[in-house]
Amino acid sequence: MYKESITKAEEQMKKSISFLKEDLASIRAGKANPKLVDKIQVSYYGTMTPLNQVANISVPEPRAIIIQPWDSSLIKEIEKAILSSDLGINPSNDGKLIRLMIPQLTEERRKDLLKLVKKETENAKVALRNIRRDANDEFKKQEKESILTKDDHKKAEDEMQKLTDKYTKLIDEVFKDKEKEILEV
Repeated sequence: MYKESITKAEEQMKKSISFLKEDLASIRAGKANPKLVDKIQVSYYGTMTPLNQVANISVPEPRAIIIQPWDSSLIKEIEKAILSSDLGINPSNDGKLIRLMIPQLTEERRKDLLKLVKKETENAKVALRNIRRDANDEFKKQEKESILTKDDHKKAEDEMQKLTDKYTKLIDEVFKDKEKEILEV
């Protein structure tokens, strides 16, 4: 019976990891990446629409992102959305497309980004611990209802801890990869 709870908890942990990876992909690390502009919303005929749904986004060189709107009347809106985002990059447009040049990161900016990445990874670890706590509460409830024996309850908690440790290590690896990416010159 407790296997279902563990399977459910593992699915939630996988989602936490993939959410963290998506979040970290949008953090600028000195290299052009289309994911940097994924969270930008543009006013498209009065409706806030993700940038990637109104424009073609490409990376022709390591430090440049090209945004080519399908409707050229959107250029000003896209430019406004980029300026109001937390990207910290000034867009330049030639009337047909917008070019984002990714500047080299300063030492101070790298430290700020690392703090942000640490905060995000810590949030992911907290999510894992919450998932473990919820599963353990479920095991206690099942033991009270005589669905689980005391031994099964202990076994379930041990398995849950091993699972939590496994995903915590994965989060640490994701952090190390992003840290390496940010610190590369």
